[in-house]
Amino acid sequence: MRIILVGYGVVGKGVTTILAERYKDKVNDYGFNPKIVAIADIDGAVINPKGLSPEKLEEIKKRGYPISADPDFGHPGMKALDVIASVEAEVVVEVTPVNIKNGEPALSHIITAFKTGKHVVTTNKGPLALAMPALTELAEYNNVYLRFSGTVGGGTPMLEFAKRCLAGDKILAIRGILNGTTNYILTEMPQTRVSFQEALTNAQKLGYAEREPSMDIDGFDTACKVVILANWIMNKKITLKDVDRTGIRDISLEALDEASKRGNTIKLIGSIDGDKASVKPTEISKDNPLCVSGVLNAITFSTEYAAEQTLIGRGAGGIETASAVLRDLLDIRHKLADRMLNDNSES
Repeated sequence: MRIILVGYGVVGKGVTTILAERYKDKVNDYGFNPKIVAIADIDGAVINPKGLSPEKLEEIKKRGYPISADPDFGHPGMKALDVIASVEAEVVVEVTPVNIKNGEPALSHIITAFKTGKHVVTTNKGPLALAMPALTELAEYNNVYLRFSGTVGGGTPMLEFAKRCLAGDKILAIRGILNGTTNYILTEMPQTRVSFQEALTNAQKLGYAEREPSMDIDGFDTACKVVILANWIMNKKITLKDVDRTGIRDISLEALDEASKRGNTIKLIGSIDGDKASVKPTEISKDNPLCVSGVLNAITFSTEYAAEQTLIGRGAGGIETASAVLRDLLDIRHKLADRMLNDNSES
């Protein structure tokens, strides 16, 4: 499987690390032979149609920016769209930064990949939050796969759990803590007796929150994940504008203390229930399985037959999200193998 990697930040580097470290295991265990034939980033690209060796990938990572300065395979100034369109590969792994205003440049990367017959694995929530129904239709039209398990739950397989482990059951509702930054803040405030602003500052110092934190604390990140869950798990054709969203800026230590007197706490909960999709601070019992602390994520699927099923795990981190990319690549590998078997049986 030939792979074009678009984006070479924390997650992109994690992808190359995992593929290099697990290469022999995957070939032996799954017959999965991944080759990164190109890496495209803001400064240009590195391209080798025969595949970039683990040694070369490590050399590129150690050298740092610009990656296109590589003396053997560098292409300074080459745009990612040109790489996707011109380099032969089966899969594009898109891991550029999230943009929820217009989804770019990831949206164009994904569309170009589809139109050139390439499958896509992405960790980018932006295009999915804004245009998931359209992207799903476009993938089907071009007979390619779109996978995105790293967009919800990071390394915790929330999408796969619902899709596979609960197959045959009917999921009636979904509720979850889907953002580690806000969960850290709402945990830190009562534990260390600090204000929202002080907890946010601590989160920024620890690297949990960005310098400009609105994506997390205003609920946009959670809302993006709600859109993905609603479309993929519950077949609801919604986008970001359909989610009723409230962030945590107005949550005070006093409000958390009042909730605690009732045996409760306040968490930022993303939910899909019937036709309603929402993100809002919600008072929940401290005994609720969703009541996890720190940067953990948790999600509860309410089902027709199996009652409530809750999954808990880390929701972020470069190597954790990169592990989700590997899961998606293996899934596509299996899908392609099944497709080939079906084609052969019909001929």
